[in-house]
Amino acid sequence: MKKHYRGGTARSHWLLALALGLASAATQAQEPAAQDAPAAQDTAATQEQSVPTPEAVAASAATSPNPWRIDFYYENDTRYRGEDATGESVGFSKLRNTLQVEADKEYDNGWAIKAILRATYDGVYSANSDQYGRDAGGAILLESTISSGAGIIALVPHGGAPGAPVVTRDVAAGPPLGLTNNAFLNTAEMLATNPNEGLRVLGDRWHRADGGVAFGVPVRPCDVDARGCRDFGGYGDFSSRDLRNPEFARRMDWLREFYARKSFDLSNGDQLFVKVGRQQVVWGRTDLFRVLDVLNPVDYSRNNIYDELQDIRMPMWMLQTEWRMGGTDKLQDANLQLVWNFDRFRANNLGQCGTPNVILDASCFFRGMANLWDNGGTVANFAHLPAAAAAVIGLPPDHFLATNFGPNQIGIRNVYNPAWSLRNTQLGLKFEGVTAGGLAFSLNALTYRSQLPSIHAFNTGGINPFTGGQGNPIPLPQPDGSVVAPPVSYLIAFDMVFPRVNLIGGSLDFEWEAAKAAVRMEAAMTTGEEFANSLKPTLFSRNKVFRSVIGVDRPTFIPFISKTRTVLFSGQLFFQHIFDHEVEDSTYGKRGMADWKDNVIGTLLIRTTFMGDRLNPQLIMANDFRAKSFVAQPAVEWLVTDNLRLNFGANIKLRTGKISEWSVDDCRSCNPFPPFTTYSDDGQPFTPGSIGLSGLEPLGRFRAGPIGAAWKENEAFLNVRYKF
Repeated sequence: MKKHYRGGTARSHWLLALALGLASAATQAQEPAAQDAPAAQDTAATQEQSVPTPEAVAASAATSPNPWRIDFYYENDTRYRGEDATGESVGFSKLRNTLQVEADKEYDNGWAIKAILRATYDGVYSANSDQYGRDAGGAILLESTISSGAGIIALVPHGGAPGAPVVTRDVAAGPPLGLTNNAFLNTAEMLATNPNEGLRVLGDRWHRADGGVAFGVPVRPCDVDARGCRDFGGYGDFSSRDLRNPEFARRMDWLREFYARKSFDLSNGDQLFVKVGRQQVVWGRTDLFRVLDVLNPVDYSRNNIYDELQDIRMPMWMLQTEWRMGGTDKLQDANLQLVWNFDRFRANNLGQCGTPNVILDASCFFRGMANLWDNGGTVANFAHLPAAAAAVIGLPPDHFLATNFGPNQIGIRNVYNPAWSLRNTQLGLKFEGVTAGGLAFSLNALTYRSQLPSIHAFNTGGINPFTGGQGNPIPLPQPDGSVVAPPVSYLIAFDMVFPRVNLIGGSLDFEWEAAKAAVRMEAAMTTGEEFANSLKPTLFSRNKVFRSVIGVDRPTFIPFISKTRTVLFSGQLFFQHIFDHEVEDSTYGKRGMADWKDNVIGTLLIRTTFMGDRLNPQLIMANDFRAKSFVAQPAVEWLVTDNLRLNFGANIKLRTGKISEWSVDDCRSCNPFPPFTTYSDDGQPFTPGSIGLSGLEPLGRFRAGPIGAAWKENEAFLNVRYKF
């Protein structure tokens, strides 16, 4: 079994102590020497004998000419999740404790420094280890559909069992489907390589297979079970310690921000602003979803899409310069910004499979596919038997057999994370201004690496993996002595890449006086994005995409709620259109692109205040119109004191349509490279493409979207935040 696990690189408590010590030392370093200071040796002795209290440090820092301003925050986030699609209650999904230090200092020469340090400990991996820790998963059963028409389904253990309807090289375990070069001779060989333990069925938290494709996915941390562990762009191979303390896993994530900034006065009265270091650069003002705000990748593993973006953006090492031109003949204000992200590439963190937040359930698909390539495995309902082939072996027509594959036949082969080079850095340019009428606008351009992966099918170089030779697999003999093409001899194997994307767009902000509202608009056109497409030989296509959002913010007096405070209504409509979208009808369903050609998502925030602005109830709602999924998050924020804040509520998701509407071509019948990969069905011998066999896996997640794919992740939460 190949091992891809790579552990963390630091001891979290040592680094945190060091960080806090450096912050305190920096504060003390700014204190001026008193006139009646004791001798140097006496001062040293005094420092050895006592440690100043936080109050003493703050008091002494306040008397400095340019003091460090330092704030300490502690936060506890506890969440409890109900039943998932298996019918079992999940229990605690988060027991996260966070300590954050924010420090900044201004110098006499105009330079300023800001640092944010964050350390997290999530106890859920110990407290709920049978769901997310070292005891997660177990032995699984997979479907082998005896007759899809009659709805008869057999459940087969991963790897198969004597007499079970599983296709392997061993003819006694099932009918021969041309898998004559399968690496596994029998079930015992497969289980020795890929045991039936520590597994979950792909997608079982949000749907059942119901005749579709599925396979086992390892869900334990990578130090416990290394199967399927890969670096999928900065995540995917975390150990138990990495999951508990994610800031100390790699890439110095405990250093949230660390940058220097300064404004230089130019001879013509303009200013040149420079900001360099580890930072967030914000290009948009949307909630939940992003249009222009794509300079920094996002850590969705913290809380899917529901945490504030400022808390889940992953800061990068960047240079930001702004030519601040001030007022011109036609503009009240004008500014030209150049952003160079010279950091090593990093993808969005989609959450490691086996953790509480795995957006789109995508990394479970990635980990399961990587495990299939490395170790082989069983795929449910895979081998389709048309009527002619089924009659030969005495089975009813339209039979779908669970199929065992050996290593290096199906799955994700390689992950190509872009190495650092000048051509792999990212460059952005933004011009923004304010017109005489108060219209604020921006024009944006960015070239960057996609923060979401694309998977490319590849040819094996003319070697048929099922026969070990060139061309088509061994044909299936008929009772009359003739032969027909075997029902399935098939290869779906991928490499993961992160393509180059170019973006142009802009934004508008203005006051709508008649409606007493503020309006926000953003739009962006991208080229180079890639989408799964079963009509293409490489099973992906490169498409232009247009995205836009319009947001309206209106404070409104509602007397029966409050006569002294307004209620804020903030609504947004997101729109996405994929150009040259391809979908067409085929024998068993539609084939082509899984993503919707056009989609609209609406969000609404309602918020008000009571008790002198100390009690703040709010409701956030979002509806995905094409996916027919809905989420509501009611919450109440209570500012107990100026330093203590409580926030409690729930996150409730609903599926408003049929789950079958998320089904899409699952590529069981894809034939990327005939004759070396072949699929034959009645009347379609060895034709390229797909005949449209559909299911929820693996591509239905893109139709369900981030709300639909998490529709069984309903939870209650309590968040406590204290400022020292």
